[in-house]
Amino acid sequence: MRYFTLACDYDGTLAHDGRVSPETVEALERLRRSGRTLILVTGRELDDLQQIFPRLDLFERVVAENGALLYRPATREEKVLGEEPPVEFVEALRARGVGPISVGRAIVATWHPHEKTVLEVIRDHGLELQVVFNKGAVMVLPSGVNKASGLSAALAELGLSPHNAVGVGDAENDHAFLKLCECAVAVANALPSLQEQADWVTRGDHGVGVVELIDRMLATDLAELGGRLSRYHIPLGESVDGSEVSLRPYGVNALLAGSSQGGKTTLATGIIERLIERGYQTCIIDPEGDYAMLEDVVVLGDSNHPPNPDEMVELLADPSRNLVINLLGLALEHRPDFFVLLLPRLQELRARTGHPHWIVVDEAHHLLPVAWEPAPLTIPQGTYGMMLITMQPEHVSPALLEIVDTVIAIGEAPETTIGSFCRAVRETGPACEVVALETGEGLLWSRREGGPPVWFRSLPPRAERRRHRRKYAEGEISAERSFFFRGPEDKLNLRAQNLVTFLQLSDGVDDETWLHHLRRGDYSYWFREVIGDEELSEEAAEIERARALSPAESRARIRAAVEERYTSPP
Repeated sequence: MRYFTLACDYDGTLAHDGRVSPETVEALERLRRSGRTLILVTGRELDDLQQIFPRLDLFERVVAENGALLYRPATREEKVLGEEPPVEFVEALRARGVGPISVGRAIVATWHPHEKTVLEVIRDHGLELQVVFNKGAVMVLPSGVNKASGLSAALAELGLSPHNAVGVGDAENDHAFLKLCECAVAVANALPSLQEQADWVTRGDHGVGVVELIDRMLATDLAELGGRLSRYHIPLGESVDGSEVSLRPYGVNALLAGSSQGGKTTLATGIIERLIERGYQTCIIDPEGDYAMLEDVVVLGDSNHPPNPDEMVELLADPSRNLVINLLGLALEHRPDFFVLLLPRLQELRARTGHPHWIVVDEAHHLLPVAWEPAPLTIPQGTYGMMLITMQPEHVSPALLEIVDTVIAIGEAPETTIGSFCRAVRETGPACEVVALETGEGLLWSRREGGPPVWFRSLPPRAERRRHRRKYAEGEISAERSFFFRGPEDKLNLRAQNLVTFLQLSDGVDDETWLHHLRRGDYSYWFREVIGDEELSEEAAEIERARALSPAESRARIRAAVEERYTSPP
């Protein structure tokens, strides 16, 4: 199941003229019985809402006051998510003739045409407040508070992710929270601007449209809208014609395979980074300790301490946390048994909450070997959101390979890799040309859609770029690729094996040697051809062409250009 939460606006969406029909209430009850969570997101104040709508018990959380108040119906607890409105602000509004005025826990609300006066009073008092419009209503809230911030707080309390939420609304103040949800729906009576933003517009208006939405959620989990959500696809790289090659974030299982030293970890790291950047919770099972450098992850386990499954599940209960499970502390022969225990617990968490969204299994042939007997029982049909990484697909359990629908082949002989996968699952593979892939290139084949594999050049991960920068700033470049200060008559032979050494030597060589290489364009050439930094090379070339610069000035500018882009050398 993809959608575990329905977040509903009240006025104009659930309610018509302030009232919710019995048919709409019955539909909400049906959705609750399916195991999904309901959250009400409204601009109304809580006291007013409780008087007009007695069925707040249908909702796990109520976000009131346009995001400024969080209410828990089961316990009747309230949590204010913004500062109380200043008394002098409200008094000033009344003194200027603004009315009627409603003052909540953090909201001050009035009506058109008082928005101009409201803005003037905010300006005159130097207050950090914002004005939100909702049809004729004028709402004043603390800065940064809106329906999206309130819904985020509600989801966080419930351990749910916006990527598993559907939002439905009708008016201007619904834009923010609909944008937060994975799928945005507008009822038929919604403002045109909201309908343009929505992934789907219901045929019915108000509560009738909400009933229509609930019926589709229960019948299909909105699978038919998946094609409209391409904005969430995870880019892998570019094809020959420059178009994006991507991976759907939901409902697929991927196999990343290829020869040793082919760049599997680099490509996987880039995919994981982009999943995390987009808020998809990712759990990486890391037998060799290759993913500890990732940002925004918690690492459990090391070479001396095996990870604790209870601690893993506890951490993953918060969808904002991403986890690397380091298995270096587990003997190779014990890793399959560990996986037998871990995977069902991850699947149980996902069945309750929708996350973790992706489970990445590196060195899959170690964890799920071809002779692994529990595989058919451990890997149920319908499993999704797994990425398996291996050198040779034929060494992975066929029960696991059966769930794969997308194959990414890299390294030497990618056509052989795809062929090995197809033989392992006893299927006829696609017609593949024999190609020699360079580093950073891959073939993507969709088992579900068929057709030939698609060539792409992958996007480098941030972590790889950091390693690249550290290597050239402080690492050891081979002698053939190092920079040598030799001077006009080759009297010197000073080797710079990295950028730190380059800057140290450039400060020490005589002006004649420095200018000799400057005039020849040697610095810009080295930066481009060895360091691989086109931008740095272009800036150095401009300095090389600036003949009026003194040796000291050109040295200083070259140094500044290097230090701006790389870790500042000592």
